[in-house]
Amino acid sequence: MVKTHATQIRLMGTVIDIKVSAVNAKKIVRKTVDKLVYYEKMFSANREDSELMAINLAAGEHPVVVSNELFELIRIGKYHSCQKNSFLNIAIGPLVKSWKIGFSGAKVPLKTDIESLLAITNPEKIKLNDEKKSVYLEQKGMFIDLGALAKGYISDRIVDYYKRQQIESAILNLGGNVIVYGEAPHKDGYFRVGIQNPREPRSKCLAGVKAKNQSVVTSGIYERVLKVGDETYHHIINPKTGYPVETDVASLTIISHLSVDGEIWTTRLFGKNSQEIVDEVNQLPEIECIVIDKENQLYYSIGIQSNLI
Repeated sequence: MVKTHATQIRLMGTVIDIKVSAVNAKKIVRKTVDKLVYYEKMFSANREDSELMAINLAAGEHPVVVSNELFELIRIGKYHSCQKNSFLNIAIGPLVKSWKIGFSGAKVPLKTDIESLLAITNPEKIKLNDEKKSVYLEQKGMFIDLGALAKGYISDRIVDYYKRQQIESAILNLGGNVIVYGEAPHKDGYFRVGIQNPREPRSKCLAGVKAKNQSVVTSGIYERVLKVGDETYHHIINPKTGYPVETDVASLTIISHLSVDGEIWTTRLFGKNSQEIVDEVNQLPEIECIVIDKENQLYYSIGIQSNLI
């Protein structure tokens, strides 16, 4: 008999909701939590004992052999970090650590500090050895931060597990990264995923999207901010300038089959203006977007129109 089991945990710096419908739903939810803990320890840039941190601590000294999964994620991240006009840069860690927006000790760094840190954020200097599965950061002080990718990659690995278990359905929400699997309890089988209104408290939606076996990833400037006098700084840093990106976009949502693709494109594109983002997404296969600008105007790609609520 199919049962539904749900739980909520705090991990990866966010609140995570898990809901599974399956014959052995409780066991699968418990296993999901185990997997989240496992991957957090592997990918975290905030834990001294993480596998990723071993790479960062060895920057400028020696390569570090890593697990296949971490190697794969860094390889994906480096590729997209090195593409022309990309706002994704997994080597941005030194700048993220300096601003600390969303964490205790957040501050506006000195201009001279930002300039010196920009010099150690070149993703081309992440050297990968495919044969040894090793990662070497060529400059001392370099620091990989996979925060823009890890939740999507982890979600995809968990969905792989769900497929093997032949569950009926699942909803996984990793704080702005929602993935739905299987048949929803609606006549059309589609889940309804809300898109946060940037001007309202959490859970107040401006729009929604119907999704089935898809990921809905949202990135916005309203979640984590630093206020200094009359100035407000958000947490999405432009890897080219070292300062928060300047754009008319308040939030960008990517709808895709793989959650890691949603993470990649919300970050690669966040820094362009609303219309530029929609135009670029319209050229990408099986990737759709919803953009909300600072005036709360809605933009969206052609392919999502029929599923937009």
